[in-house]
Amino acid sequence: MSFLAVYESHFTKHLTQTQFEAFRILLWLLTVHKQVGIERLAACFPLPILYQSRRKHIQRFLVLSALAIPRFWFPVIKAIICKEFKTGSRLIITIDRTQWKDKNVFMVAVIWKKRALPIYWTLLGKRGASRLSEQQALIKPVLCLLKNYELVILGDREFHSVKSAYWLKQKSKKQKLFFAFRQKQGTNQKKDDEDYQTFSQLGMKPGMKMFLTGVSVTKNKGFGNFNVGAYWKRKYKGKQEKEPWFILTNLDSLSEVLKVYRARADIEAMFKDCKTGCYNLEGSKANNKRLNSLILLIAIACTATSLKGKTFRQINQGKYIARLTEKSRRDRRHSNFWIGLYGSLWIHAWEFCSDFISIMMSNNPQKLNNYKKGLQAMSIIDKTA
Repeated sequence: MSFLAVYESHFTKHLTQTQFEAFRILLWLLTVHKQVGIERLAACFPLPILYQSRRKHIQRFLVLSALAIPRFWFPVIKAIICKEFKTGSRLIITIDRTQWKDKNVFMVAVIWKKRALPIYWTLLGKRGASRLSEQQALIKPVLCLLKNYELVILGDREFHSVKSAYWLKQKSKKQKLFFAFRQKQGTNQKKDDEDYQTFSQLGMKPGMKMFLTGVSVTKNKGFGNFNVGAYWKRKYKGKQEKEPWFILTNLDSLSEVLKVYRARADIEAMFKDCKTGCYNLEGSKANNKRLNSLILLIAIACTATSLKGKTFRQINQGKYIARLTEKSRRDRRHSNFWIGLYGSLWIHAWEFCSDFISIMMSNNPQKLNNYKKGLQAMSIIDKTA
């Protein structure tokens, strides 16, 4: 059953029938054309009216109050998380920011099968790093939404603020909360009555690991003590990390810290999909209200596509869409998102080119059995999609 079929009853609570059909068409256009620019969407939107009227139709849709994230998206992503993770289990939550031109998107996502599924985001009205109040405004709704899970919240060096870590440490008294925030090398730290020194003075070298417990971080008072995991990856395949990781945390072991923090890179793959890798969010010139709705459409399309790819693998049809294993590779070349996206495009291409493909198949009768298997795979994928 398709993603929209599963959640249709929820979406139709908030949208009229006409609005829901427009919603379906826009999601389909995102999958096929991989563009979120309103001009491009209007050019391809298959409603038989003037181009300018189609453009206005899309613009009106994108400012609907029904598209508010907590109302329209939270129940769906919560249902997906409940299906994919056992209640009470640990979720790795990563927060990150992506910026292009004058747009600054601040997002929180859950790590799922080496991918990040978007949960919540805000648009910052400025360039550069976020403030503590903006970080709290982003995280609070997610803590409430996922209160039945143990959460580990990850952040890169933008979130080096001890204030954020202290705030989460206070929250952890009521909810199972952990954090791992990367620190800048110039951050001050000390143990007990020792003198302050920066992380860069710890003498880390490639290949070294270190775990400090009960450390005061920064010279500001009143934040208590934290643990700090330090790690400098050794040279691998001719590549050397420029500097070590220093990770502020309330987790109890270095192995645990490193394991969860490595997952932070998965949100970068999602940002790549949203931007130049797939949906070309960078090409959008929409105002903030419409941009927020476009990101919502991308979040839904990205999540639906990833779930679809997982299903294609489970029904053993992924081999018709991509190379699943390679002798020289330890990791998978293609993610569930990639499998879901191009599985759908394979079906769309068949629907458009079926007459041409029939001629090609008739000219190669010796491959008839292979074609029959492929057509059966297409039928299964089509029904699943």
